[in-house]
Amino acid sequence: MDSKKDILCIGHITHDRIITPSTPQGVDCAGGTAYYVAWALNHLPKDISYGIVTAVGDDLKHEIEKLQAAGVSIQDLGSPTSVFFENSYGRNMNNRRQKVMSKAAPFTIEQLSDVEADVFHLGTLLVDDFAPEVVEYLAQKGRVCLDVQGYLRKVCNNRVYAVDWTDKLRVLKHTDILKVNEYEIDVLTDGERDLQRGARLISSWGVREVLVTLGSYGSLIYDGNRFYEIPSYSPRQVVDATGCGDTYAAGYLYARAQGADCEEAGRFAAAMCTLKLEHTGPFDSTIDDVRRIMASK
Repeated sequence: MDSKKDILCIGHITHDRIITPSTPQGVDCAGGTAYYVAWALNHLPKDISYGIVTAVGDDLKHEIEKLQAAGVSIQDLGSPTSVFFENSYGRNMNNRRQKVMSKAAPFTIEQLSDVEADVFHLGTLLVDDFAPEVVEYLAQKGRVCLDVQGYLRKVCNNRVYAVDWTDKLRVLKHTDILKVNEYEIDVLTDGERDLQRGARLISSWGVREVLVTLGSYGSLIYDGNRFYEIPSYSPRQVVDATGCGDTYAAGYLYARAQGADCEEAGRFAAAMCTLKLEHTGPFDSTIDDVRRIMASK
């Protein structure tokens, strides 16, 4: 990576197969936190600097080339194989069944020794993507934003199951921003169904900002002092929810990097999610589109 970034997203770009009621045969595309964050930030004004660090196999090298051609600062560390997910959705796009067809190599301290950023956004997809010592190392260099999903995934016979995370207290005390959904906060807090109590518990472990995404019901943000209830915006049509959480994180970090408070950043992120939900693939709208959505309520 050639220079220090305001936001550096580290995570695997994936091979995704998306199965929905309208596409029962499945649609193959790229995915993963790094992919959705890269394209989302690339479609916003270049008011901040950002970069991507990923690791893919030969099957996804063409996606790296596409991002580079679009002007994204991206470093591919390489991997024998790529992560391959099969995501199946029913009519309720808030729920999905997931299979893991292949995995990629984890990220190491040695690989990340030269990266510099104000915020490191770690897109965990599977439990061994980032060992605790890697998170601790990055926390010495900048703030850490963590998408918890991968740490709560156990793969058994290619199927993905939700499990608790044994290293959570060690890692979360080094985490500034944590993104979870309503199912993940339930697992993470050992069955706490009250979202506000769950967010307070996570905050007590050392996390400064807890982002709880709730699908079509909006999101809840806790900054250690107060809660912000962020409403969702109604999309023109619901096509594909894959990548919405990553799009939310991209929008939130983008807005926060420009000085927005938690509530404003949450509303900006929610508007980006609405636009992304209307099609398969990453966010591809403009800042004017985001502002139009935000002005709708």
